[in-house]
Amino acid sequence: MLTLPASPAVPAGQATLEVTLVAGASAVTSVFAASPMKMLTPVARGKSVWACTSSFGGGLVAGDETRLDLNIGAEARCFLGTQASTKVYRNPTGRPCSHTTLARLEPGALLVFAPEPVQAFAESRYTQRQEFQLAAGAGLVLLDWFTAGRAACGERWACAHFASRNEVFLGGSRAFVDPILLASAGLVERMGRFNCLATLLLIGAPFQAAAEVLLADVARRPVTRRAATVVSASPIRQGALLRIAGEEVESVRHEIQSQLTFLADHLGDDPWSRKW
Repeated sequence: MLTLPASPAVPAGQATLEVTLVAGASAVTSVFAASPMKMLTPVARGKSVWACTSSFGGGLVAGDETRLDLNIGAEARCFLGTQASTKVYRNPTGRPCSHTTLARLEPGALLVFAPEPVQAFAESRYTQRQEFQLAAGAGLVLLDWFTAGRAACGERWACAHFASRNEVFLGGSRAFVDPILLASAGLVERMGRFNCLATLLLIGAPFQAAAEVLLADVARRPVTRRAATVVSASPIRQGALLRIAGEEVESVRHEIQSQLTFLADHLGDDPWSRKW
């Protein structure tokens, strides 16, 4: 009787994806996930690997502490998104609820990290930390965005605690750090008319030309009083940083997609052409 080796124990809530250049194509060489995390790889080999994360139950509940480890090998390419927005459910007891991403990109690697927005429900508590280590010649597109919550249900900026921290290292030295902390007290007044905030980062040699185009595009725009969508752009080391605030989630989505049309050349297809 054939006896299969026992599967290695995987900590709850942990997922790993490894992408390597194999015979001239990017390929998934290792992938696993443990509940509540799910990892899907609809394109496991090609010009770019296409992967997305999800979770059982469609979101995070009190006590969920998830982690994603990404390893992108030399010259390999990967697009990583999510199936839908990440919902963070109410947490009146204040139990830990968090997500950590640690990504390592080897020389010449390319990663487009573009999840759907985080949607924090009323009384929810959520902490997110994402770190990206880029070797020489690697490139990263990072999208981090979140919404006011279930505005249609009368829950607007009603989360108890929301924290997000993004760090990017180039060749071992910190090139970008961006912490955000939101607490419930006075949050509705501080956010004003806006219901969605987004941070879009282009960094690394493969995206420097696109970053210059982005900066020039935003610089040409006129300033409109009380615009429904407000966009600003800043140059950073080997890239550009775009910030967007919108009254509607879809207007922010449209701005993001319009700035990322160039990705089709890097990935072999448009990431959003068939999603919505």
